[in-house]
Amino acid sequence: MNTSPLPQTLQNLGLPPVDQIGFVVRDLDAAVALYEPVFGPFWRMDGAVSACEFRGRIADVDLQLAFGKSGDLEIELIQWVSGESPHSEFIQRGREGMHHLRFRVADVDAWIARVAPIGYRPIWYKRYSETITFAYLEREGDPLIIEFLTPGV
Repeated sequence: MNTSPLPQTLQNLGLPPVDQIGFVVRDLDAAVALYEPVFGPFWRMDGAVSACEFRGRIADVDLQLAFGKSGDLEIELIQWVSGESPHSEFIQRGREGMHHLRFRVADVDAWIARVAPIGYRPIWYKRYSETITFAYLEREGDPLIIEFLTPGV
């Protein structure tokens, strides 16, 4: 068993608890049918997002979304429909399954700066208003994306 301490930068991050696990799926109907017996009912919505910053350029994306719960943890199922996003890359690479972990934070931009020293960089970003912002971040060699969300008031 490895008992070596985590690098100092990881020990001091102070991230809040994960509040969502996101899964990218090819067939939302099939995924909902598979996971409803586990998580209970899901509610659905259109996930069209326009004018997002994606890898340094502005992009639109159309997604279909379904949300379930496990206690306080939200389960998000995402079917990519069209456009450029981290979800389209995931599917185009032949992948399906767990995609990201979300953390609700008071200031997305401050958290982007806080995790930069350990290699995370934003790849998908949208500021809806002064109080609602999200960002997906990745780091080299790590297949898991993290999301920061400032959900508004």
